[in-house]
Amino acid sequence: MKILVLNGVNMNMLGIREKGIYGHETFEELEKKVIEKGKSLGIEVISYQSNYEGELVEKIQQAYETMDGIVINPGAYTHTSIALLDALKAVQLPAVEVHISNIDEREDFRKISYIGTYCEKRIYGKGIAGYEEAIEYLYNKLANCGFVYKQ
Repeated sequence: MKILVLNGVNMNMLGIREKGIYGHETFEELEKKVIEKGKSLGIEVISYQSNYEGELVEKIQQAYETMDGIVINPGAYTHTSIALLDALKAVQLPAVEVHISNIDEREDFRKISYIGTYCEKRIYGKGIAGYEEAIEYLYNKLANCGFVYKQ
């Protein structure tokens, strides 16, 4: 089983930007935790980050028939990107939207999620632990249905 963890704009600045909102853990620590979570479940987790919308779209498209699920934190693209939404719809993989902060307690515009209209689960306000919860959710879903692209 393979799960793609996709991070969008400014996520590479974790541990530097707005520590009161996003915490002190770095992006490298996030990547290490999601890969370790995958190993603990016996699955492969591929982590990718880009500040460019088109690159994120390409990664989603490349996931078609090579990945079993997607965990996505598009950053600010959550609230603006119909392109990411359309890419998720195109590949039809189970997806979970994750946000480190509680977007419902932030600015009004952050409460709008184009991505969330496709994702079957949204996890926010749990810090980096939300990623681990998302991976576990997809693992349980995929293991229970018995359908995976890659083993």
